[in-house]
Amino acid sequence: MFEEILGLPAHVLVVHAVVVFVPLLAALAIAYVGLPRWRHRLDWAVGLLAVAAPVTAFVAVKSGEVFTDALVAWGFQGQILDQIFEHSRYGDILFRIVVPLGIVAILLLVATSGHPRVPRLPGLVIPVLGVATVGLSIAALVYVYLTGHSGAEAVWGTTL
Repeated sequence: MFEEILGLPAHVLVVHAVVVFVPLLAALAIAYVGLPRWRHRLDWAVGLLAVAAPVTAFVAVKSGEVFTDALVAWGFQGQILDQIFEHSRYGDILFRIVVPLGIVAILLLVATSGHPRVPRLPGLVIPVLGVATVGLSIAALVYVYLTGHSGAEAVWGTTL
């Protein structure tokens, strides 16, 4: 399942979804926290991205593991393998950030929905969820950069 898509390694295709969905989730979640008047316009996008970003990150991690195993089996070794393992570590950390970000974003959506079935929450819940959302969003943006840059360095051998 995580090996190939149309004859190409799945990982090299899936990472593009991560590079789009995670920063979009981070940016829109920060906007949701910082721009309360726009919440009614952002809520559906934040909700969809809060699910899609962790799913694509999971698929990228799993497909990356399969791809790394294939590279080792093909005989890759030395510095390139070290770079791949560094990229893999960053990707694992990113996944561990994006999952809580998705959960906190959904909790924030529910808490601020004003829906009659949502019980009235204590005064600090929404601000704490907002701070957690912003903090996790910033961490996700940093790790998207680190993961992507380390992967590009491993593939293309260039540095910024």
